[in-house]
Amino acid sequence: MTLFSILFVLLIEQFRPLRADNPIYAAIRVFAARIEHSFNAGKPEHGRMAWLAMVSVLVAPTLLIYWLLALVGPLAQFVWSVLIVYLTMGFRHYSHYFTSIQAALNNGELSEARDLLAEWTGQDVRDLDIHDIARLSVENALITTHRHVFGVFLWLLLPIGPAGAVIYRVAEYLARAWTEPEHLRQEAFGTFAKTAFDWIDWLPARLTAVAFAIVGNFEDAIYAWRNFARRWASHTTGIILSAGGGAMGVRLGTPAEYAPAVPEVDITRYESSSPELEILPGEEPSARSLQSTVGLIWRALLLWILLLVLVSVANWLG
Repeated sequence: MTLFSILFVLLIEQFRPLRADNPIYAAIRVFAARIEHSFNAGKPEHGRMAWLAMVSVLVAPTLLIYWLLALVGPLAQFVWSVLIVYLTMGFRHYSHYFTSIQAALNNGELSEARDLLAEWTGQDVRDLDIHDIARLSVENALITTHRHVFGVFLWLLLPIGPAGAVIYRVAEYLARAWTEPEHLRQEAFGTFAKTAFDWIDWLPARLTAVAFAIVGNFEDAIYAWRNFARRWASHTTGIILSAGGGAMGVRLGTPAEYAPAVPEVDITRYESSSPELEILPGEEPSARSLQSTVGLIWRALLLWILLLVLVSVANWLG
């Protein structure tokens, strides 16, 4: 049922993708803000209680309805699964930004590309050149696809069905909503939300990196993953971006992340086989890198679907 739910949602999204500003997401954002306002007293344990309350309120009804619909019949369960997967697995939530940026770069419209990237990421990108615009676009595409598609896949395979997808997506949202805003960035309240998502995303992130390696340049992807992933502030993000960049032969990350780990080393003159002295392999991102990203993501998606088919066949035969 999980496989057919995913395939059905992917088909629906090709014709009617769910907008990121839909009413359900807006209601969840309001609810998360109220939970934070009610629980936040500046201590980590308050953040833990708020996280458990938020997740329980959203996951428990999803799981209860899923189990009750099993009494009605498999078709009712399937419809419920499709609805939840449609709400949690947004393959095309932000793809219009990426496609529009790609078209703008191909047409030499840097100003338009900057405006689209700023709207997508919420960052100040006024001074970025074409390489940085391409880099940020590729990085956001890889991370967004992981968190909205590949990460959801694994949690859908759990016995709790669509409730697993809800856990993953809610945990991912709370890790951002309770840590990234300026008024919460230095507070202890969001510590548990970030830690919880790191644990929840531990296996999905590594499976996504493996998928990128399999469908891309395997040797460079594994090399970059092993030697450069920890240079990112978020190790999980580093795993996905280093492996994804290595798979495409594109150098992702900022200079602080892909430059040599040993201080005061002239990276333009080094000649060493030591990973500590090497920069991240690959070429500078360009407009062509965006097309490579599309191909990598689609190949990785097909690999995930193939694995789900094999798991489903194994279950049927068993």
